[in-house]
Amino acid sequence: MSGPRILRCHVGVGPVAEGEALVTDDNFSARYDLDRLQGIFSRPQHKLHGQSYVGKVLVVNTAKGGVASAWMLHEMAARGMAPVAILFNRFNPILAQGAALADLAICDRFADGDITRLIETGEQVKVEPAVGLVTVG
Repeated sequence: MSGPRILRCHVGVGPVAEGEALVTDDNFSARYDLDRLQGIFSRPQHKLHGQSYVGKVLVVNTAKGGVASAWMLHEMAARGMAPVAILFNRFNPILAQGAALADLAICDRFADGDITRLIETGEQVKVEPAVGLVTVG
């Protein structure tokens, strides 16, 4: 049995966070993909359609959308309907601002490759944005 895996990434924003991973190679928009009142992916074409993201470490390819995503992350966190962290292959500055406003852990640019292939749904994940480390297992 192997021990935890340590993944290195670009320094992110937000607090240390831990939770169960919810992974997809799809992209992420807080505005268009989510039912923020029910805490589920609501866009029928999204690969996580119908699944809850609340309290999860969400692992996705990249961010899509604009400035509305920033305040939506804050609104979701204020109501307790947000993931505990979001890991991206790449995110944009707007999402970084939104995560900082929401006090949500967020990281991207993983040294070991495509993050959507390095973590599996259901694995336990610890995210340490300030030092650019993610521990899996």
